[in-house]
Amino acid sequence: MISAPDFMPEHMLRDVQNRKFLDVFRRVYANVPWYRELLEKNNVNPDSVKSLTDIVKLPFVKKTDLRETYPTGMFAVPMEKIVRFHASSGTTGKPIVMGYAREDLDAWSECSSRALAMFGLTAKDVLQVSYGYGLFTGGLGLHDAGERLGCAVLPTSGGNTGRQLMLMRDLGVTAIACTPSYFLHIIDHARKIGFDWSETKLRFGIHGAEPWTAEMRKFMEDETGYVARDIYGLTEVSGPGVGGDCPCNSGLHIFEDHFYPEIIDPETLEPLPDGELGELVFTTLDKVGLPLIRYRTRDITRIMPDRCPCGRTIRRIDRISHRSDDMMIIRGVNVFPSQVESILLAIDPNLVNFQIHLDKDASGLDTIEVKVEPTPAQFNELWNDDDAKEAFRKRIAGSLKDTIGIGFKATVVAPDSIPRSEGKCKRVFDNRGAKE
Repeated sequence: MISAPDFMPEHMLRDVQNRKFLDVFRRVYANVPWYRELLEKNNVNPDSVKSLTDIVKLPFVKKTDLRETYPTGMFAVPMEKIVRFHASSGTTGKPIVMGYAREDLDAWSECSSRALAMFGLTAKDVLQVSYGYGLFTGGLGLHDAGERLGCAVLPTSGGNTGRQLMLMRDLGVTAIACTPSYFLHIIDHARKIGFDWSETKLRFGIHGAEPWTAEMRKFMEDETGYVARDIYGLTEVSGPGVGGDCPCNSGLHIFEDHFYPEIIDPETLEPLPDGELGELVFTTLDKVGLPLIRYRTRDITRIMPDRCPCGRTIRRIDRISHRSDDMMIIRGVNVFPSQVESILLAIDPNLVNFQIHLDKDASGLDTIEVKVEPTPAQFNELWNDDDAKEAFRKRIAGSLKDTIGIGFKATVVAPDSIPRSEGKCKRVFDNRGAKE
């Protein structure tokens, strides 16, 4: 399956974007009082927006705006047009509620199925969807995409990992969709029960919903023999299927006929040219239920300036390495969980389970501790040799300090002491506020 919009001549794609942008801007201005008030405060109205080039005149929308208008204050259609809700977890406040019209679900499944086809899936594949079903967009999003492509879909959701592996083998699953954290959990369980990956037909892993490193990708591919694919999306914009990587594995193609990307400097908010690293911003070009114009994702990436060898004309972004709100500032140094993960996996590909704990010492200075879980075999070997245990711990602490530039406390913990994630993985535990 080859999707024509992916290969659309660039001038035609820009015409489509321009037409859709003007339409969505006028609909938002006419139908969303909150938006209209924001635009008028910034001296923007339909007379001042004539083409897509005028998008730089428009103010940004942030996640806090969606929370402050909870639950339906930014919907652009009456409730009888809404056919489904999805929502964020709301762990840091009220959840973000997204309303989908029928047209939105059709566009979403179209984009997600284009992503699956780009990964190499066809109607002959059996797709196991181990993302959570419910308010989270992953499960239903990939389920609809698989059925649209013609795959046989196995809706396992998360949990009951032993049964997941049994069904994967017995039903001839060729592709699995889940968070990278949950697939690490599946690998961990497979090792414990002696599961043989060669007895499966698994060809692809489709992973997203959280940042994951190239080192983690290689570990999962080496362990299972499948090919890992990166699918990108976010609840606010659509869900999985905003973009993904093609077999060239050189960035994530954005389905630009539906989502217009920009890169801005997160400090100055000025647009950045292709090739420069900054914060990703999206405008939904044809969303009906809850359109978003210039939504700040907090994801840090760049638009890649060259054409992909695959021939697609839709632009690519670099893989998301981190989010701006993931950044930890420790004694004046910026630290990201993805940095720690890369360093640990470079030491040993099995060091996939870890936690970062932030605290303050008696003098009030920030401290950072990394708890690392080795395999059972490693643990038994280390704990029978005090010198080897200390050398292993010092190697971890030394590598972190040499690369990042600050001192880490490294603690090696027993196998299975770090909880496994069946959804998005929680890596960082910040206890500094409790000491203030």
